[in-house]
Amino acid sequence: MQAILETRAVTKVYEEGSIKVRAVDNVDLVVERGGVLLIMGPSGSGKTTLLSMMGCILRPTSGEVLIDGQTVSGLKEAALPDIRKKHFGFVFQAFNLFPSLRAVENIEVVLRLKGWPKADVRPDALRLLGQVGLEKRADFYPKDLSGGEKQRVAFARALAGDPAIILADEPTANLDSKTGKEVLALLHEFARSADKAVVIISHDPKAEELADRVVHLEDGRLQGANHVI
Repeated sequence: MQAILETRAVTKVYEEGSIKVRAVDNVDLVVERGGVLLIMGPSGSGKTTLLSMMGCILRPTSGEVLIDGQTVSGLKEAALPDIRKKHFGFVFQAFNLFPSLRAVENIEVVLRLKGWPKADVRPDALRLLGQVGLEKRADFYPKDLSGGEKQRVAFARALAGDPAIILADEPTANLDSKTGKEVLALLHEFARSADKAVVIISHDPKAEELADRVVHLEDGRLQGANHVI
């Protein structure tokens, strides 16, 4: 497998007055194409902060984030939106769909933001919905979709623009057991079939069954000598 995303001694410190909280502490990780990396740990362990730094949403206090061997964590703030649009798709616990847009339109808006050719926007959005088995729900609003269908739309939206890396923050937290397993299987299939990278943070033990690597974070630090199960 080929490394596409790395963190090197990444640390995030939050400061409020004289109080300093080290949310992530000196984390080294390598994310490879064609596989699923699962980050587990208790609430407050720093998982979401780490994922946000990996996705160039937060800047590390120290350390580096690299994509394809190039450091991106030191870029100017104005350059980061383009980095996110080019390299990443995001899946969130709360789905984050636009309630006033139909399923297909929720995907189209991302394709337009990524500069997709106008003529290709609707066909590609429909193709992505078909990829997650929701071609017949294209004109449904989020309020008319089940939780699992909303997460499938969110996953299709994350695939918009063909990103190399999907970052998923507790993607099964609001789903029943069966639907959660289906969503995890979609993420795993995407990584394997498209030779892309998927990083998941989750408390869900079912995620361990589909992950290629599992690391555990506690108090902002990776646990164990090898970090990999």
